Amino acid sequence: MILYPNMLLPSVSEITEQVLKENKIKALILDVDNTLINIEQKLSEDVKKWVKKMKECGIKLYILSNTNDKEKVGKVSTALDIPYVNLAKKPCKGGFIKVQNLLQEKPENIAAVGDQIFTDVIGGNRCNMFTILVEPIQKKEYWYTAWKRPIENFIKNRFKKKQQKVASQQ
Repeated sequence: MILYPNMLLPSVSEITEQVLKENKIKALILDVDNTLINIEQKLSEDVKKWVKKMKECGIKLYILSNTNDKEKVGKVSTALDIPYVNLAKKPCKGGFIKVQNLLQEKPENIAAVGDQIFTDVIGGNRCNMFTILVEPIQKKEYWYTAWKRPIENFIKNRFKKKQQKVASQQ
C-alpha cells in the first residue's frame, strides 16, 4: 500500500548499517523538519553521530526538503556536510528522481527517510524506493503539518497491527 512505509523506527539514529545491508540500501534521502532537526531548528548530537557513522559505512546521504527556507536547510546541510535540494514538492516524484540521479543509484537501493506519510513515504513509494518512517523528533509542529498527524497516526497504528500479525505468523 502506498501509505505504508517499509519500516517504522523511533528515530533516524535507529537506522543501522545492518538494517541497510539487509535491505540492499546504499543511499538515504533525508527529510529535515522533525526528522533531522526539531521545530526550533536544533540539531542533536545523536543525529550528528549517526550521520558520521553512516558516512563511515559508505552510505550516501542527501537532504530533500519541501521547505522554502533555504537558509535553514543550508545550515543543516553545512553542519552535517550533506548536499540538499529544497522546494521538493513532496510527494511529487520530481525531487526524489532528481536526487536519485545525483546519487547515481537505482531506486531499490535508496531509502527515503522522513517523519511524514503524506510527503516522505508516499513520495518514496511512488518512486519505488524503500521507505523508512521515523517518529517526529518532538510533538510541537508547524500548523501545516499538525492537522495531518491524527490521520497519519491512524495509518501508523494499522501498519503496526499488520506488522504484528505478520510477525506472529512466522
